[in-house]
Amino acid sequence: MLKADVARSIERVASVHGIDPAALKAVVEVESNGVVFADIDGKEMPVIRFEGHYFDRLVTGSRRDEARRLGLASPTVGGVKNPSSQKARWQLLGRAMTIDKQAALESTSFGVGQVMGSHWKALGYPTVIDLFEAARSGVEGQVDLMVRFIKVNNLLGALNRKDWAGFARGYNGPAYKKNAYDTKMAA
Repeated sequence: MLKADVARSIERVASVHGIDPAALKAVVEVESNGVVFADIDGKEMPVIRFEGHYFDRLVTGSRRDEARRLGLASPTVGGVKNPSSQKARWQLLGRAMTIDKQAALESTSFGVGQVMGSHWKALGYPTVIDLFEAARSGVEGQVDLMVRFIKVNNLLGALNRKDWAGFARGYNGPAYKKNAYDTKMAA
């Protein structure tokens, strides 16, 4: 269940973009499980997931060797395990950023929509840092990031029609049924 202030923020972003607020709230609820922020040393930070296989592709040469040695990069999906705590995930991201800040941010998904930093250019951000700062700016920044991803991937129509299967397929890929994203959003 989304907190009232979070729901209001989603409604504001929905109205700016011409999206049915109930539909957007359903997506945020399912994608985030109602968790918008993690407390990282007293600061509210967006929930993240670092993808070591992305990082492995983006860094090269001695930096890749170092990243692999430190357990930050792997050519195999899932080869770098995400810690269960968000604090440990932010520490993992911090270590990767010391090797290559841009590649580390591009290898991380951010916020309620878990949008990959690698999409920064397609989503209209001048740099990956700008995408990162938008995700850190608050609920509205996170939801706006998600909406940009929805629009770029031509999912706005499916969302407003509440075509949950079509939306989930486009947003989460062909394995959406395994995780029942469509039925969760419809609930």
